[in-house]
This record gives sequence, structure tokens and C-alpha cells, in this order.
Amino acid sequence: MKLKKKLLLALVGTAATAMFSGASAQTVRIANQGDALSLDPHSLNESLQLSIDGNAYEPLVDLDKKLNVIPGLATGWKQTSPTVWRFDLRKNVKFHDGTPFTADDVVFTMARIAGEGSDMKSYSNDFKEVRKIDSHTIEIETKTPLAILPQVLTQVMIMSKKWCEDNNATRPVDRRKGIENTASFKTNGTGPYHVRERQPGVRTVFARNPNYWGKVEGNVQQVIFTPIAAPTTRVAALLSGEIDVMEPVPVQDIARVNANSSTRAITGPELRTIFLGMDQKRDELLFSSVKGKNPFKDKRVRQAFYQAIDMEAIKKTVMRDASRPTALMVGPGINGWNAEQDKRLGYDVEAAKKLMADAGYGSGFEVTMNCPNDRYVNDAQICQAVAANLARINVKINLQAETKGTYFPKILRRDTSFYMLGWTPSTYDAHNALNALMRCPDDKTGAGQFNLGSYCNAKLDDLTVKIGAETDKAKRDAMIKEAFQIHSEEIGHLPLHQQSLAWGVNKKIEITQRADNYMPFKWITVKTK
Repeated sequence: MKLKKKLLLALVGTAATAMFSGASAQTVRIANQGDALSLDPHSLNESLQLSIDGNAYEPLVDLDKKLNVIPGLATGWKQTSPTVWRFDLRKNVKFHDGTPFTADDVVFTMARIAGEGSDMKSYSNDFKEVRKIDSHTIEIETKTPLAILPQVLTQVMIMSKKWCEDNNATRPVDRRKGIENTASFKTNGTGPYHVRERQPGVRTVFARNPNYWGKVEGNVQQVIFTPIAAPTTRVAALLSGEIDVMEPVPVQDIARVNANSSTRAITGPELRTIFLGMDQKRDELLFSSVKGKNPFKDKRVRQAFYQAIDMEAIKKTVMRDASRPTALMVGPGINGWNAEQDKRLGYDVEAAKKLMADAGYGSGFEVTMNCPNDRYVNDAQICQAVAANLARINVKINLQAETKGTYFPKILRRDTSFYMLGWTPSTYDAHNALNALMRCPDDKTGAGQFNLGSYCNAKLDDLTVKIGAETDKAKRDAMIKEAFQIHSEEIGHLPLHQQSLAWGVNKKIEITQRADNYMPFKWITVKTK
């Protein structure tokens, strides 16, 4: 009873329970292991945050249930020259506060994502100019041809210029510096829902936008989103009926959720790749026992780490077969993935020991590993397994696992030597991963913005630019293959696996599970019979 009472207070609250009991058929209670760190859609390029914020904000170009590109706030687009795209904007659309949506908001938004504090710079690093043609037409000119520009824009949520100016929110909330503004706690988008209540880390309440321009397939009038970090508590809340949807279901509890008469687990492959990164820039490795040099600059050390990690054992014991070990930074379903290249180096402790000895680290060293404990499926457990593996080659891992609220700001400042990250290419194309994760970091343009270990290869950078411009599929695929080959041979990162999706859902709920793990509320229906 104590558990039930605690969950009711956290998820609904006594007042809300009374208020919405009569409309429960149109209220959905969703729980996740973590929370959106901000309601500002430009402050953190993380899929959970973008998924949540995407119910209030919308992009010019959207995605359907199968991840196909469809019109959003733009009704159409075309290339008027190799480097210029023209977008026709949707008319008669209003932001939640009643302000009309116009080209000024698009120009403002594109400048905002390219500016100080933005975590979305990598989406605009190829832009040369964004210009207004008339009140409902804009052009985006790129530095070089960018054939996948519409796909790039699917993650750029449009904000109101007037509202941001009136609320001192012209710059994004900077998670690296802990700077907040109104956009972190309130929403004013064009989307089908607006935020009625925001209590960070406790709950966020969304209400249907009665003036939404588009179609809402579902019947949900209100969504109560609650972070519940403890997996056992999250599962118990689903099984007892105190929440309707939860994500993720721990792999060990999928059978239990399916065995319950009122719940089911929805599973499927996810496009996200989980990997480890290493500081390859500093001359002296921070947070380590090594002084005066950086072992991660030596390919032999990076390869030793790679070959010391037993991914098949992690798949079996930690992930309970709900993962797919990978050798690439993208997986199946991403354009440019190549099965021929996706073959991991063999797990070989003795070979790894020899590589360490050849590099001068036969006795090993200590290093801190940064890891989230509430972001990816079994993230902390994976890091613990990696630490145990690396102990076999005399590497002592000082594991620092923490909530993503402190984890992401730290690693995004590059205040790390060895870290975990997951990445779903938002364009569902290899160019996104190459541009954001593998290009040499350029803080001014946003290229390599999430290459937090600063791996760098000029040839790969050149190929990435050419891949963005190439329209011939055969030539493009060949260049992607070459770029991946360079990265793999240099052990630029340590790819681990693609995790599987597992959502727990009450059987009265109809919901769409996309392979990018986004959960649009407008597609959720509560069955009344």
C-alpha cells in the first residue's frame, strides 16, 4: 500500500485524481526512467527530450509512422539551385499563444540553433544563409550541395520569434553551463499539445491544443509524464494500473509484463547505436594515473580496449539477447549501413594484452569511465561489465555512473576521458553520424559537435562533405563505405551494440512504436470499450 500511495501522489496527485477521474478515458499516464532535462527543443540533442518536446513544437519537415519524410510546417520544398532550397510555409497556423506562424519565426529559429548554447548546431553547420522571401516562403542556402536537407530539418523544432524575445529566451538553454530561461519550463509551439504543468524530475502535464492546425488521430486530451528511475517501481506501477505506458521495460521483466492480464510489452529493433568514446586530443589524459602522455592517442591501446570487451557475453548476460553487437557506428535501417563491414574484431584478451605491452602499457593504468545510469537500456550494468573486461588487461576503471541530468552536461563540455553515448541518426542516413560523431570538432560551425573525444581524420572530413552533396546512390554508398573503413581501421570509437526497444503498455492503449523511439502523443488512443 505504501508503494501504491507513493505512486499515486507522484503520478497524479490527489487534486488531479479528482479532477480527471471522469475523463480518464482521455488521459494517459506515461513513465520513463528519465525526464526531459528541458522543454527548450534546442538545448539538448537527445531523443527522449526531442520526443517529449516534439509534442508541443514542430519542424518544417516531419516524419510519419514509418519514418518517411512528410510535410510539417512546410507544405512543400524544392531545390532552385544545387545549393538553394525553397520552402513553402503552412498558412493559418498559430502558436499556442495565438501568434501567427510566419517566415520570421523560421529565420529566427535557424539562427537560434546555430548560436551560443545550442545543442543543435550540427544540423546547421552546412548552412550559408537562411532568408525570408515573403511571409510564408523561405530559402536555405548551403555552403555546398546538401541533398538530404529535408531530412536534416526533421529534428529542428520551430519557435516563436516574438515569444522568445518577450521571454528573454532568444538563446537556447545551455545545459553545459547550467543556464536556464523561460523556454526550459514553458512551451509555446504550434504542436498538438501544450504544457499545462512542469515540475522537473517530478511530472509534466500536457493538454490538447484545441486550435491545432493538423489532424490528431488519437483521442488523448491529457498526458501525465512522470520519470520513475527504479525499474522495479516502474514495472509495479504498470502492472497495478497506476500508469498506462512505460519505457523501457527491463529485459528481465518483458515476460512478466506479457504474462499480466492487462498489460503487454511492445518490442522491436531500435536504430540507436551504443558506443564508447575516448579522449584522443589532450596531450595528458585527464582522470587517469598516466602522467605526461595520453594512451588513447595510440591506436594499439584503443584496439586493446576494443578486443578486451566481450560483447557476446554482454549480449547474453546483461542484455539477455535484447541487443545486436556491432562494428559500425550505425546499424541496419540506416542508409549507408553495410553488412560486409559490420564484423567486429575478435574478442581476444591475449591479443589485447600484447597490444598494451607493445604500446608501453603492459602494467595497465587507471582511468575514470563516465556512464549514465538512467538513459540507455542497462547502461550502468554495461559499463560495469566493460570495467570487468578491461581489468583482464590490467586497466583499472574508476566507474562514475550518474543520472543523465549531471552526466550529459559533463561530457558535452568534454570533461571526460572515457565515456558512453548512444546515437540515432535523425536523418536515418550515415551522413548524420559521420557529421556529428566522427568529423573533426569545430565549435564555431557545429561539425563534430558530439565527437566528444575529438577523433580527427581530414580524409574522413572531406568524404563527409562529399557524401552530403552526392545524389548518385552508388557513388554515395561507396564514399560512406570508405569513410567507415577509415574510422574502423583507426578505432576512432568503440562501437558496442544496437539495443532493442521494449515499451510496457496497458492493453486499453493503442500506440505506435517507431524505430527511433519517439512517442508522439497524437497517435495514442485509449480504448473506451
